[in-house]
Amino acid sequence: MDTSNQTTTHPLGRNGAKGSLLDVGDVKQSGNSPIGNLAPVGPTPMRTPPPSHEHIQGWGADLDHANRPAYPKERTPPRLEGVHWDQPSPQPRTVEVLKSVEHPVMTPVFGTTVPPKGLSGQMRRFAFRFSEGDMRHWLILLAADRVNMVEGLIDDFSRGTPPNVFKEVGGPAAIKHNPVGTARKALVFGALLGAGYLMLTRDSRRERQRERPAARLERPRRRR
Repeated sequence: MDTSNQTTTHPLGRNGAKGSLLDVGDVKQSGNSPIGNLAPVGPTPMRTPPPSHEHIQGWGADLDHANRPAYPKERTPPRLEGVHWDQPSPQPRTVEVLKSVEHPVMTPVFGTTVPPKGLSGQMRRFAFRFSEGDMRHWLILLAADRVNMVEGLIDDFSRGTPPNVFKEVGGPAAIKHNPVGTARKALVFGALLGAGYLMLTRDSRRERQRERPAARLERPRRRR
């Protein structure tokens, strides 16, 4: 018997009534899974529209590509209009500049704000003997930065201008904008500092308490 046109029924359809779910002939012709052909049950969830930021001054200033000179970032052919050199003129070197071993020549542009000097400079010179792929290169540079910080403090004290640590860590701004949080941190820090002081001086206090009775017993009596 040919069953290509038969229909499979279910006692309860999608809406609770008797109805057909799937045509067997369609399944044989398509070869797909019956579950993949069924429509989702229930209402389709509504998508929440993205928030609007048009009230912010300057928002979306770069959305227009005509106002973005760097768009697109790359072009084919590349933008070479007005280029009059094959290699840019090198920046003059007025201080010592360390060069990576990966580069055969010095790059045309480089930074000169922190030239190597002192112990930290010696550490940086030693670090640049290693390749940038070597962990020793970066670990020595990190240590040199910490040494350079101490050298800066010594230099400030030698000039009579000690650093204002409270201002540099943002203390005045924290008191102005977050007084409650700043007071809480100060109390916690004071409590920890006091607890540390008591723990460090606990043994010395015990020794003094033991010595007091012995001193009273050894004190000579006055003669009448």
